[in-house]
Amino acid sequence: MCDSSFGKVSVLQKEFLLCGIGVFFALWQVLTLPCLVLRAGGERLYLGEVAAGFPLSLRFIHSVQKTPVEEFLAVEEGCHGFVLNATKYQSFGVGLPFDEKEGDFQQEGDFFWLRGQKRAYDRLDLRTGVGTELTLNVGGRSFPLYEQYAPGTLVTVELMPLWKGLVMYE
Repeated sequence: MCDSSFGKVSVLQKEFLLCGIGVFFALWQVLTLPCLVLRAGGERLYLGEVAAGFPLSLRFIHSVQKTPVEEFLAVEEGCHGFVLNATKYQSFGVGLPFDEKEGDFQQEGDFFWLRGQKRAYDRLDLRTGVGTELTLNVGGRSFPLYEQYAPGTLVTVELMPLWKGLVMYE
């Protein structure tokens, strides 16, 4: 009978294999983290890890009333979308919420608040507009999109695994 080392695995090979498996699972954990991706005009402006409750807001000037509106959203449980929690605005009129069925309506100083709306969105698709001053606040950063992009530019805010956010192009 022949003595052959074919098929035998050395201790070093076993350690290398176990180390490789460990690296694979560590990378998998990182690459599947839920992330928020902000894109506009074919550019990725923001990519950051999020968890349920992660806040973001958008501010704009209402196209009819010409007064500021700010909407406060958060990443929903499960990190599959966003929930609109509150809207702050200065005047009543077309397109502005007022119905108590939509949430808790209050006046605070010069502003009206509608809280507890709990409107769900899979993703946010917005467009810059003339005079709307669209600004997003996310991850401690402010993005005055109206300063950088022409009116009509598509702005998307969505959640996805990190690996997809790194390789995705518009």
